Amino acid sequence: MRAVVIGAPGQACVETVPLPEPASRQVRIRLQGCGVCASNLAVWAGPEWMTFPTEPGGLGHEGWGIIDAVGDGVTDLSVGERVAALSYHSYAEYDVADANAVVRLPAALDRQPVPAEPLGCAMNIFRRSEISAGHTVAIVGIGFLGAVLTRLAANAGARVIAVSRRPFSLEVARRMGAAESIPIAGDAGGIEQVRALTGGALCDRVIEATGKQRPLDLAAELTCERGRLIIAGYHQDGPRQVNMQLWNWRGIDVINAHERRAGVYIQGIRDAIEAVVTGQIDPSSLYTHYFPLDRLDDALNATRVRPDGFLKALVTCT
Repeated sequence: MRAVVIGAPGQACVETVPLPEPASRQVRIRLQGCGVCASNLAVWAGPEWMTFPTEPGGLGHEGWGIIDAVGDGVTDLSVGERVAALSYHSYAEYDVADANAVVRLPAALDRQPVPAEPLGCAMNIFRRSEISAGHTVAIVGIGFLGAVLTRLAANAGARVIAVSRRPFSLEVARRMGAAESIPIAGDAGGIEQVRALTGGALCDRVIEATGKQRPLDLAAELTCERGRLIIAGYHQDGPRQVNMQLWNWRGIDVINAHERRAGVYIQGIRDAIEAVVTGQIDPSSLYTHYFPLDRLDDALNATRVRPDGFLKALVTCT
């Protein structure tokens, strides 16, 4: 099969490698596509802790496709079924996944791309945010994740204030149900605008969805007394500093919303698929850029630079 190998920082190439075989209680998936995650960017930049080359297909973890082989002990999945999976070598034509990390895709989604892993992340983050009708919710950073969370919060009856640096992403947030949108050129301006919009009360819930220090600082400033600050951004490029005096003084709850329990992770994916099928969320317009497998480098660079009109890249694997 063909699979992408990252041989050095910023260098990706497609190699021909042996087809993986499913072990006991695993399935093999002929991948149709894989979403490109911003968490790949730290590896793409070549941090000191990274070892090159990567394993074939490595870093890809948002794949979907058709089961084409099953291992011993797999009784509830069959060859030919279209699925999404939680697997980790999906920048390739095939990947293997544990059977209990695979979710069937309903026929209603047959003609749609389904990067279910990030959609499942959004569902789990939303659940841990405990957003209810009447809450004022600020979402700091409107990329793919922030846009989906905007829709979920608006569906719940919350008043959503979208905060982002790009006019395009704020436009997307308004389409997804944001009541207000604030461009952030400077942190203080954003704080004062939110104060004005909330009569000085600030926000019951604030979701930070950037993975950067300054927006994290801003998110804390926007959180009201006894409010809840939810960390959804993936902070992978080094330590962070926090204003513990502010956190203490306001008595805020701080939630690290990254899910690591496999069963909960998979349930989030199931919930996301159901939400798409029932129309609670429609992520189709958020898939803005498509690349073939041999252009993964371009997909990663677009994810890093985020040109105008960009929200999420998908790679077509076959």
